Amino acid sequence: MAPSPLRTITRKHARSVSLPSQSHPFMPQFDEHLSKVRASEATTSTLSSMSNRLANLNNLYDSTDDILLLPHIQQAISQECQDRRADELLDGYLRLLDACSATRDLFSQTKQSIQELLSALRRKDSDELSGYLTSRKNSKRIIQKALTELRSIRRRRSVIATEKENETVATLSMLKEVETITLTMFESFLSQLYGRKKQTGWSLVSKLTSTGVSNQEEEKNTNELEKVDNTLKFIISQKQSNKDDIEQVEAVQNQLRNILSSIETVEDELECLFRRLIKSRVSLLNILNH
Repeated sequence: MAPSPLRTITRKHARSVSLPSQSHPFMPQFDEHLSKVRASEATTSTLSSMSNRLANLNNLYDSTDDILLLPHIQQAISQECQDRRADELLDGYLRLLDACSATRDLFSQTKQSIQELLSALRRKDSDELSGYLTSRKNSKRIIQKALTELRSIRRRRSVIATEKENETVATLSMLKEVETITLTMFESFLSQLYGRKKQTGWSLVSKLTSTGVSNQEEEKNTNELEKVDNTLKFIISQKQSNKDDIEQVEAVQNQLRNILSSIETVEDELECLFRRLIKSRVSLLNILNH
């Protein structure tokens, strides 16, 4: 199990932080939740796995808040955090709230587009199917811009400067580590909305035309939304040839329903996280103003 920042500075830093002067059962709980969140970063992310990852992240914030409630931690932060440090801590939560809100909005927009696509498939409206693919290109540009901003913020937050080794620095390191992990998770989620790997599109359609399914390597490198895009391209090409592939239409409808279910669950978890971030920031503000 990887140690928490309250036990050592993250491996990006050469210097270590001393253990808090007073041990507490909350520390192992924090380590456990941090380990789960880190482990999820190494696994292949899917839309259906996002709710579990967010649940683990919410548990990590619960543990973080429990630690911040410890009297000696509150005293150390209140006494030793100067105005610049305090502002930086509070601004960190604002960055997370902005990132969470932007991620939630993009998931909501994607859900609306999928609902409209399902309606178009039921009506067998080829123009609306093409319109969805055009809309996806526009959405990808927006998602890519959000991803670029997130990566820029995360890289700026990856370095922690410390003047001395004490409990306050260890606590600040913990908060910044949790912030970085959260930004990384948002980045992962937006990458899923965008599509993990760029596809040439029509090369896959040609395989679908001849075999009806993609090969294993293409399946492995294509996420749920990209699979829908590729299947739609095949369906549109069939309609242009005055052919209807009922099996493919039914398959993509089932895919879309599963994606909708996953997105709705993710939206609920993102809303919980958003409220958790607000609560955590208010708690920290109360500590700093005490």
